[in-house]
Amino acid sequence: MAVDIARPLAGQVSVWMQDRVREAGAKGLVLGMSGGIDSSVVAVLAKMACGDNVLGMIMPCHSNPASAEDAKLVARKFGIKTHFADLTATYDVLVPRIPHVEGFELTNVRPRLRMTALYCAAQALGYLVAGTSNKTELAIGYYTKWGDGGSDILPLGNFFKHQVYQLAREIDMPQEVMDKAPTADLWEGQTDENEIGMTYSEIDAILAALESGELSGFDPASVKRVRTLIAESEHKRCPIPRFQP
Repeated sequence: MAVDIARPLAGQVSVWMQDRVREAGAKGLVLGMSGGIDSSVVAVLAKMACGDNVLGMIMPCHSNPASAEDAKLVARKFGIKTHFADLTATYDVLVPRIPHVEGFELTNVRPRLRMTALYCAAQALGYLVAGTSNKTELAIGYYTKWGDGGSDILPLGNFFKHQVYQLAREIDMPQEVMDKAPTADLWEGQTDENEIGMTYSEIDAILAALESGELSGFDPASVKRVRTLIAESEHKRCPIPRFQP
């Protein structure tokens, strides 16, 4: 994405999104709205890019009801059309029919069900699916392969988590969404930072340092942790291998 320093950052990203939709011959964008900072920012950027040709899908699946309310709050403020699709019953029918260890929760099924729903809507409407993962999550693999990691375009793919908050402030995101702890809403009380074991600010700083090659002053254990997360999730990012016959 080319950078135009004369245009606010949100404007640059929305123009980039608009260009991708036009190039694909699509009519608009569909995305999942979880009520979190990333999906809320992408929803507003999509609205800036495509106007009324945007659909925010709110898809609870054994989720905290507050998440859907936050998504509705964002949709109301910015005039984003939404569709509510409760996937709980679908999950409850599917999971018992899949071989699994008793007592082990198949949490990754939920984001994969949501992505299936998004692509159903996208096909029906002639839209592209806008993903909501950011650079931090992509780097350490904190996303579900073929779930929230599956999309046609990734507007936040080159933005660290702290930069997503910068975008949120620029577009006047509701403070309730800004202040809530990032969570994948996989179980009650779950937060991203507790599950990862580090704060996003720590991870962002180390990822930037790894890019620059200047790691002096960082806790070696924290750097090792980030390197391990990158290495263990490499399969999510590696391209299709090419073998010589």
